[in-house]
This record gives sequence, C-alpha cells and structure tokens, in this order.
Amino acid sequence: MTSVVRYCTTRDGVRVAFEQLGSGPPILKAANWMSHLDEDRHSPLSRHWLQLLSDGRQLTRFDGRGHGLSEREPPDLSEDGMLADLEAVADAARLERAPLLGLCHGGPLAIAYAVRHPERVSALILCGSYAQGRAVREPGEPDRAEREMLLRLIELGWGQDNPAYRQVFATRAIPEAGQEALASFCAMQRAAATPQQARRLTEIFWQIDVLHLLPKVRCPTLVLHARRDAVVPFQQAQMLAQHIPAAQLVPLDSANHDLLGDEPAWGVLSQVLRDFLAVHAGAAVVRDGRDLRQLTERERQVLDQIARGMDNDEVAAALFMSEKTVRNHVTAIFAKLDFASRNRAIVWARDAGLGRG
Repeated sequence: MTSVVRYCTTRDGVRVAFEQLGSGPPILKAANWMSHLDEDRHSPLSRHWLQLLSDGRQLTRFDGRGHGLSEREPPDLSEDGMLADLEAVADAARLERAPLLGLCHGGPLAIAYAVRHPERVSALILCGSYAQGRAVREPGEPDRAEREMLLRLIELGWGQDNPAYRQVFATRAIPEAGQEALASFCAMQRAAATPQQARRLTEIFWQIDVLHLLPKVRCPTLVLHARRDAVVPFQQAQMLAQHIPAAQLVPLDSANHDLLGDEPAWGVLSQVLRDFLAVHAGAAVVRDGRDLRQLTERERQVLDQIARGMDNDEVAAALFMSEKTVRNHVTAIFAKLDFASRNRAIVWARDAGLGRG
C-alpha cells in the first residue's frame, strides 16, 4: 500500500500523524491502543483490516497522542485529549461526514465523537469494544490486584529485547494465533510506545466510562464482537447494543480479541461490514472500470435526476422526455454501470457527485 503520512495539530497543540489509503467514499478509523502507522501496514494483525477498509473506499486513520508516529510525550494525555486528536484528523482530512470505526479502545472515543458531532458521523462501527473500561466494570479487589500486576509487567518488560513479558498480553489478546501473529503483537507493543506511556495509556483506557452517552448516539450502529474475547468480555458488546438505539449486534465465533485474517470469523465480519456500509454509508467504488464517463450526456442527466430521489415520471417531466424514454435510459445506465437496484444506483451516483445541485 502506498501512503504518505501527514501531520495535523490539535486544539491543544499536539502533533498527530495520520494517513489516507485507497479511494472512494470515506471511512474514518478512531485511533486504538496500540497502533503505529508504519508497522501496521506489514503486520498480520492489521494488514487485512487495511485491505478491507480501503477496498473501494478512502480510509483515514491515525496514531493517537502518546504512541506510534504521533507526539510521544504530549502535555495532556487524557480521554479529552484523545478526542481532540480525532477532531483534528477529521478536520485535516476534510471529512465533513463519514462512517466512523472504533476498534477496542477506539470505540469509546468514537462514541464520544459521534455524540458530540452527530452531523459528522453517518454510521458507527464498534468492534471488540466497550462502554466501560476494565477498572470501571471490575472495581473489586481481585481484579485490582491483577491490574496492578499487569501494569508492573508493562514497566518491567515493555522495552526489553526479550519478549517474555509482552507475551502475557499477546496470548490473552490472540490465544488462537500462530507464532507469526504472536511475534508481531509483541513487536508492536515495543514499537508503539515507551514503557512509561504504555502504562499511562493502559490506565486511562481502564478508567473510561461512556455508558451515559450510549442513548445519545443517533446514527446507525453496528456492534461486532468475538464471543470468547478474554480482553473485552462479550457482555460489553451486549451493553453497547442494548443502550445504543437500534444498534445491530453480530457475535463472532472466535476467542481472538484481534481477529486474524485467516479465521472463519473474519469472513463473517468482512461481509457484514460491507453490507452495513453499503446501506448506511454509501456504496464502495467498484474497481472494475465503473465510471460516469461510460454514460452519454443524456444518460448522465437522467442519473442525476434519479440521484435526487425522483421516480421515472418525475424525471420525464424534469427533462421533457416521455416516461418510456426515461425507462430506456435507466435500463442502459444499469447495464453500463452494473447496478442491481435503483437504491444502489442512487447511492453510487451521490457518492460520484450527482444529485446535489
């Protein structure tokens, strides 16, 4: 994948690295811990995600403050600061309105952004995510002791050459993975952040609580979650689906928190995600030569009227044609651009810039 990493500045002065992959209707991905724009492109943990999201779409993604290629030691490392990162990237990428994806820790930030900026989010996708961080949902002494142990492991082993300490986190996140994916997970931990920042980020995400925001989400929402996820329990997905109005929950048959590209659950996720985006966020651009230049000028005028929501009689009146002539043009348009339905034609035409004048 060819890419150019760019930088933008948040409202509190932090430099954030972002990139855009592919072309077509936009999709924005909230930053999740852990990420590293350069390392992600070659990792078996993320390259299948990048291929899926940039297939017929333009994916905008970024490293959040404190990790990856973004500013490693920002003055403010907080939930509000991370939300400022998302706002800055959306502005820099000129995304007036786009579907928003939140993976794991990126989910609560995506929820907060969707509530704060409802006019800019056309659809919300939450995968392996949660409303309440670990310390909020499990505040008791047994889990507190385990959390302290894990934080100590981060301090001791995050920066070492020996991956033994980091392996603890890898085997919990991807228990069904092979050695390549486990090794990549360990390498990603070390590349993503310093031990000090890794601990701070982990503590912040454990303390997040956006449960009160869920009923305020107003866009179509898809929740995807592995049933046997040991990092974020499946009950958190159920909570998201129960409290976000009209949310759709799709359980995935996996124990991997980070789905791998060669497991059956990935095929299910891919198809469900494509279908959801096609309905709620515009059809992806098909990479088979579909192009407005295939149409005659009159066919393009007809498609423009269809994109405005007109039926054949209304198109005929607007363009001073007979209804039969309009039907013939519609048939030709569908054949040339390979549309199976009028709704798909409308979505594609609007994404191509028609129906807006």
